[in-house]
Amino acid sequence: MSDWTDGAGRKLAEYPHPSTAVDIAVLTYSDGELRVLVVEHSLGDLALPGTFLHERERAADAARRALRDKTSLTGIRFHQIGVFDAPDRDPRGWVISIAHAAALPRKDLPGDAHLVCVRDGKAEQPLAFDHAEMVAAAVADLRTRYAQRVDPDGLLGDEFTVLELRRLYEVIFGVPLQKDSFRRHVVDALVSTGRMSSPGAGRPAELFRRKDGARLPAQAAVLFTG
Repeated sequence: MSDWTDGAGRKLAEYPHPSTAVDIAVLTYSDGELRVLVVEHSLGDLALPGTFLHERERAADAARRALRDKTSLTGIRFHQIGVFDAPDRDPRGWVISIAHAAALPRKDLPGDAHLVCVRDGKAEQPLAFDHAEMVAAAVADLRTRYAQRVDPDGLLGDEFTVLELRRLYEVIFGVPLQKDSFRRHVVDALVSTGRMSSPGAGRPAELFRRKDGARLPAQAAVLFTG
């Protein structure tokens, strides 16, 4: 490989090489709000957890390392959502970032996790670099998946009422949802537990769980996006 040249006779080492990083937007649902996990960056700003790739390291392995070292999260599922390559995105130099996203129930995050509220796909506090754009991309990815299946990331846990599910979807999609229409679109993807919610501020309601493998009808996406 060291002797490889292109059609113009240039060797690989003669091409400029940017640094490569990974960043991970970890979304959760807490206190009736969509939130994203952030850490304090060495530059003094809030940022998504991330790191530079080590030599010969795969992007997914670097993402796992960043989550473990900076947030104490291990064994979670995440996936790539895009490459952010604006030449001036990082003031330290030419850095390309491979962005990833994950969504976890609040109980699976550290108790002292620093969470920033996300509304209408936007983080409500300034974030370093182009991390606000990554959060927006992570929310768009979340919406696509939630329009296809009922709470696929288990943000509500294993059991929930239809009201709790509707409120989650209103927060994720940023639109009010009519209760009867919402129930009609999701009911075939739910299984009743045969139990009722504990008495609280309102009347007990029927508890449901997700039906394995069930997909939402195509019309659901139209409903959720308004």
